[in-house]
Amino acid sequence: MRIGVHVSIAGGVDKAVTRAADLGCDTMQVFSRSPRTLRSRPLDEGEVARFRGNVERTGICPVVIHIPYLLNLASPQENTYSASVEALCEDMGRAGALGAQFLVIHPGSHLGQGVAEGIRRISRAIERALSSPGHPMLLLETVSGAGTEIGARFEELRDMMAGVTDASRVGVCIDTCHLWASGYDVRTPEGLEETLSHLDTVIGFDKVKVVHLNDSVYGRGSRKDRHAHIGEGTIGDEGFRVILGHPRLRNLSFILETPNPTPEDDFRNLRHARALAGA
Repeated sequence: MRIGVHVSIAGGVDKAVTRAADLGCDTMQVFSRSPRTLRSRPLDEGEVARFRGNVERTGICPVVIHIPYLLNLASPQENTYSASVEALCEDMGRAGALGAQFLVIHPGSHLGQGVAEGIRRISRAIERALSSPGHPMLLLETVSGAGTEIGARFEELRDMMAGVTDASRVGVCIDTCHLWASGYDVRTPEGLEETLSHLDTVIGFDKVKVVHLNDSVYGRGSRKDRHAHIGEGTIGDEGFRVILGHPRLRNLSFILETPNPTPEDDFRNLRHARALAGA
């Protein structure tokens, strides 16, 4: 079992690996750019070399890149859509340069145009991104279903992948908070087994590569995306014992995106997750 956190890139992306190692991470996730803008500065060659060297030295694996939340790959607004697709293509190249294994995306919101049209636009964006330099696997993240978000149901993720020529390069990242908020039961043994069996039937469990491990402030089916510290939300300690103990999940990589005003919060959540996993 490999557990890590989403780490800050303040001061340079190479610094993130050191931060992850200091926390005791086995795996890690970062943004490759500022998440507050779609514009990005080119990655410095020395920074990239140091990043890759630090990863090799620490043995942290896999490395996961998350695209900025500003992207909307389902947007009906052409300016937003074009900028989002361009940013996704750039992040494919940046993830490849950094040697990351996975690039995680939130699929997007259709903003009233309808789910089917939103899925079509997302698939077209993915197709374009897969033709860009860089060869990480692109992972579609399950979302909470707030507003007009697409990707709260496994069937929607399946349809996005069905619209891509080479679906072998597209996988899934499941988020425990988002699954719970969208209505899937991940807290009880019976509920989690039913959820994973349904995922296997609709998409194929082999497509799941990463788990975002987050508790939820709000209850099941709330469609509200608000992460909580492990064990302190509505999933709770018992729910995470079930999740972390499930034999189909134990061999995946877990990334915590819990609130982290200080590094001590990340360390505390990591330690608590490992304790609940019996590690």
